[in-house]
Amino acid sequence: MHVRIVAALTTALLGTTAVLFPAAHAGAVADGDGRPLVLAHRGASAYAPENTLAAVDKAAELGVRWVENDVQRTRDGELVVLHDADLRRTTDVEEVFPDRAPWKVGDFTAAEIARLDAGSWFGPAYAGARVPTLEEYVRRVEQHHQKLLLEIKNPELYPGIEGQILKVLGNEGWLDRRHVRDRLVVQSFSADSLRTVHDLEPGVRTGFLGAPPVTDLPAYAHFADQINPSYGSLSPAYVSAVHAFDGPHGRPLEVLTWTVDTADTARRVAGYGVDGIITNKPDVVRDAVRGRWDPPALSVAGRTVGA
Repeated sequence: MHVRIVAALTTALLGTTAVLFPAAHAGAVADGDGRPLVLAHRGASAYAPENTLAAVDKAAELGVRWVENDVQRTRDGELVVLHDADLRRTTDVEEVFPDRAPWKVGDFTAAEIARLDAGSWFGPAYAGARVPTLEEYVRRVEQHHQKLLLEIKNPELYPGIEGQILKVLGNEGWLDRRHVRDRLVVQSFSADSLRTVHDLEPGVRTGFLGAPPVTDLPAYAHFADQINPSYGSLSPAYVSAVHAFDGPHGRPLEVLTWTVDTADTARRVAGYGVDGIITNKPDVVRDAVRGRWDPPALSVAGRTVGA
């Protein structure tokens, strides 16, 4: 462990030119074949309205095993699957409730949100789609035998949401050994929220959304199993540095990156050694990194390797 960390820190300080092409990283999420998993961002959201059951269905139709979603809370305490803190972009809330600006999720009851059309904005074929509750969403994921990357969205707006989410997951059978071992990850931009999840349910794997400095990674490794940065902030050196640390469950930290929608970018970050790629276009990324992937060449000290 000590040797791994020292080597990774040295590499991170020297920069990407000192990095050889990464070896396969067999973590809890990755298959272990050296190629990253593909995760459908808010479901297959390039092809169906995001965070709806239709987007889950589309991901299943494409053969995608992992789906990502966002969870927030209504005024009366119901957990719903929605990305934005307000309802304007992905529903017809301004038409249904014109006098309720600024249309924050937490200002509406579950029954009011259930009245909204969450599909017409995407296209007429999805008119009438609804904002699902977390229970509905989890049941659809289970129906398709998929896996779930659940994001706690805006936890600072919803005190205690971590415990509520875990209660729903427990009631739906998602906290048994089979699910927590390889079918569930809870992620957030809030380190405090992830610490709370880890304290309440130590068996649940968690992912921090962001790119903490390498010197801070030992602290994150106490409660996070993944470090999940945007693709624009990644480098081979950073991925290698993250992999050098063991997380709370005794396995090397993983890296999932977001949101990648082109084949070229997918191949590039796959070459960095990431464990997973979160994408609105899972078919495009899958073709790029799994069915048709050759490791890209990297320049190392003036010579080319991996070509």
